[in-house]
Amino acid sequence: MANEKKEKKRGSIVKRMIIAVIAGFVVGFLCLVLREFLNGNGNEGVWNIVDAIFFQDITATDGFEGLGLLYIIGQLFMRGLQMAIVPLVLTSLSLAMCSLANPERLGKIAGKTFITYICFYAVAAALAGAAAYFVRSMGWFNVNLPNEMATEAVTMEGYNPLTAIITAVPSNLFSAFTSNNEILAVCVVAIIMGLCMTFLGEKADPLKKVLENLNDIIQMFLNFLIDRVGPVAIFCMICRTLAVYGVEYIRPTLVWMITTIIVSLVLVSTIYPIGIFLTTRLNPIPFLKKSFKIGLFAAATNSSAATLPLNTKTCINELGCTEEISSFVLPTGMTINMNGTTAMHMIAITFIATAAGIDITPSTLVMAAFLSICTAMGCPAIPVAGTTMVYVIMSGLGMTSELCMIGYSLVLAMNYLPGMAVITLNVIGDAATNVIVNFKEGVLNKEMYNKMD
Repeated sequence: MANEKKEKKRGSIVKRMIIAVIAGFVVGFLCLVLREFLNGNGNEGVWNIVDAIFFQDITATDGFEGLGLLYIIGQLFMRGLQMAIVPLVLTSLSLAMCSLANPERLGKIAGKTFITYICFYAVAAALAGAAAYFVRSMGWFNVNLPNEMATEAVTMEGYNPLTAIITAVPSNLFSAFTSNNEILAVCVVAIIMGLCMTFLGEKADPLKKVLENLNDIIQMFLNFLIDRVGPVAIFCMICRTLAVYGVEYIRPTLVWMITTIIVSLVLVSTIYPIGIFLTTRLNPIPFLKKSFKIGLFAAATNSSAATLPLNTKTCINELGCTEEISSFVLPTGMTINMNGTTAMHMIAITFIATAAGIDITPSTLVMAAFLSICTAMGCPAIPVAGTTMVYVIMSGLGMTSELCMIGYSLVLAMNYLPGMAVITLNVIGDAATNVIVNFKEGVLNKEMYNKMD
C-alpha cells in the first residue's frame, strides 16, 4: 500500500512538471507576441508596465522600479536548491566513502566512472561535429549578423584546464563551502573526510551520526522544494525567459538554436540507451522512461547542480543503483561530465565561423572537440560557464575577428532555449554512467531497474 502511494505521488510530480513546462512555453510565447504587438504599435509604455510587474530583474535596477513577480519566484526556488548543494554533496559523498571502506574498490569505481564519461564525451563530440558540418555544408549557417551586438559580448580569459587539479584541493577549507562554484573542491574534502572516518572507526561515530542527521534534513527540505514549489517555479522561469527576448535576437540564431536542440535530443535518446545496452545488455527502455523527469527538470531549471537531488533520488529509488556509488558518481559527474556542453560547443563554433566567413574543416572540428573536452572537464567557477567557454575555444582556434565576436555574443544571448536541451544531455549522462558503474560493480538491483509502472 505504501509503495502504491509512493508510485502515485511520483507520477503526479512528473505530470505537474510536464504541465508546468508546456504552460510556461505557451504563456511565454503569448507574452512574446504581445510584446512585439505593443512595441510595433507605439505602445512601449504598456509593455514596460507589464514587464515591471511580472518579468523585471529587480536586482539589476537602482531603485524600486518594478515588482518582477515571476523573477522573484524563480530566483527563490533556484536559491533554495543552490543552498542545499554544498551540504548535500558533503554529507552524501562523505557517508558514501564510509560505506566504500575498501580504498581499492573506490579506485576501481573512480576509474570506471572516468572512462565511461570520456567515452560519452568522445561520442557526443564526434556526432555533434558531424551534424554541425552537415548543416554548414547545406548553407544553413549563412546568416546576416546584427553589428550592434558586438559590444554586448561577454568574454573570458584563456586558462590552462590543468589548473582544475590544483584548485580541486582548497587552500581554505571553509572557502570551499561558501560557494557553489567550487563543488569539485567540496567533493575532494568529502572524500578525504569519509576515508578518514573509515580508518578512525568508532572514534568517528559521533561525526558520522551528525552527517547522517544533516543529510536527512537536507533530503526532507529538497523533497518539499521539488515536489511542492518546483512546478510553479518552472512555469515562472520558462515564461519569463521567452517574454524578455525579442524576435530581433532570435531570428539570426534560429538555425543554430534548432540544430543544437535537435542534436542534443537525438544524442540523449540514442547514445545513452545504446551505451547501457552494449555495456550491460539491459533493456534501455526502463532507463529512458525513468530518467525522463530528470531531463525535464534539468531543462526547466537549466542547472545540473539543481537537478542533482532529483537525479540521486531517481537513480536510487527507481533505477536500482546503490546510494554509496550514486553518492560518488553523480556529484563527480556534475563537475566533470559536460558532454552536452561539448556538443553545443561543436555546433556553436561551426555556426560562428561560418557566419563570420571562416572556412571550417573536419580537422578544425577535431581540434575544437579536444579543446572543448579539456575546458569542460576543467570548467572554471563563473556563471554561464558552458556558453562562456565558447570564447576560450574560439581563442584557441584563432577566431577573434569582430564578426566572430558578434556571432559569439548572439550565441551567448540566446543560449537559454538550446541550453535546456544541452543540460538534459549532461544530467542523463550522469544517470547512465551511474547505472553502468553499478552494473559493473555487481550491485545494480535489476528487478527495480526493469520494473515498469
